[in-house]
Amino acid sequence: MRTAALSHIKPDALARLWRSDPQLLVIDVRTAAEFQSVHATGATLEPLHELDPRRLITSLESSDQPVYILCKSGIRATQAAEQLLAGGLSSPMVVEGGTDAWLAANLPVERGSRSVMPLDRQMRSFAGLGVLVGSLLAMTIDPHFIWIPLFMGCGLLFSGVTGLCPMMNALARMPWNRARN
Repeated sequence: MRTAALSHIKPDALARLWRSDPQLLVIDVRTAAEFQSVHATGATLEPLHELDPRRLITSLESSDQPVYILCKSGIRATQAAEQLLAGGLSSPMVVEGGTDAWLAANLPVERGSRSVMPLDRQMRSFAGLGVLVGSLLAMTIDPHFIWIPLFMGCGLLFSGVTGLCPMMNALARMPWNRARN
């Protein structure tokens, strides 16, 4: 992993920079629905599951131009920064604590009328439901249903070890995580 090469910035420091240079590129890599619910004023939506480092880098004046990355808490922003580094951007900046920290610092946000469960909680809820239902089915109907919680456990272990989560990527594409007009 290339996390050692990543730079971080605190939300209040970014807000001061942004006030002095409103042309800074600040991207939010959460889902469209999360972004629509609440986001830092002026941030641009670039969902992680759709992020194309080459396209983003070619839209910049130079590959040295800093790109400030927000998500809910910093995990997806770190993944996006790693993708951008691998794609040739030399200075991605992860906003520490993400939108949660931005909100806690009372920095300017735009709020929509729609509220959506954050993607990480959706993933944990879905995995928990799979383990619960699979276990109940294995205990009451057929022991072969034990494969459901075993599969979910393997998926969670894979996600924890690699930092990749196919379930989260699939959930990010669900209709309720898309923006509404």
